[in-house]
Amino acid sequence: MTTRSEADRKPGLLLPTLLTVVGTLVLGTLGIWQLERMSEKHAYIGRLQAQAAGEPAPIPPSADWAKLDPATLDLTHVVAKGSFVDGPIAGVRTTIASGQPGSRQLSGFGRWVFQGFRLEDGGVILVNRGFVPESRIGQIGPASGPDTVRGFLRAPESRNSFTPQDLPEIHEFYTRDPAAIAASLRLPPAPFYLEAEREGDGLTPPAGVDVRELIGRIPDNHLQYALTWFGLALTLIGVFAAYVWQARKGVSSA
Repeated sequence: MTTRSEADRKPGLLLPTLLTVVGTLVLGTLGIWQLERMSEKHAYIGRLQAQAAGEPAPIPPSADWAKLDPATLDLTHVVAKGSFVDGPIAGVRTTIASGQPGSRQLSGFGRWVFQGFRLEDGGVILVNRGFVPESRIGQIGPASGPDTVRGFLRAPESRNSFTPQDLPEIHEFYTRDPAAIAASLRLPPAPFYLEAEREGDGLTPPAGVDVRELIGRIPDNHLQYALTWFGLALTLIGVFAAYVWQARKGVSSA
């Protein structure tokens, strides 16, 4: 028969059990959510790869731009015919990581160079002509005259709480936001911009984008996160089991 003093020494299990159940459910739910996000991310990357690999289609007519969803057009392979708009260029500050061993690309701190491009139907779109290292930005001037630009439509880049404030008065930006950049250059806004496809050796600025490298830089860490959450859930269960074992051992040895 258990005495009152033994009962007083017996650890209570109700609260630890409730906390363990709730914690395990929360951690397991987070793990499942990350697996769902991984599935969505893989579908997204697959769609981008399919769009980017296709033959370039004519850029949508400017009269239809207001009806289009930039997110669904992101990385659509297009070709644009027209002429570069005479006037200043804008720079978006960025840092490009070094590529894989053997890759040929410019890297380091620099800027994406944006300039207006007037299409044959009269619409104006911003073209990201490519990356220029900061040490060579003074060598780059506006492009001029008729041209054909092959590249990829891109949705506007969003800001976060750590993004520095843009400096539109000197055409300097920290996000690829076509509306803000167009306003700085006194051009009509477009819902997306055109990322010029890389041509040549990739070492001559401005160096356009290699879409395979661009897609390869999309973060895809959801499986790692899911395993972390599931691992924490198992750890919590293990800690609870050890607590119960210690409690029972303490009572039996009393």
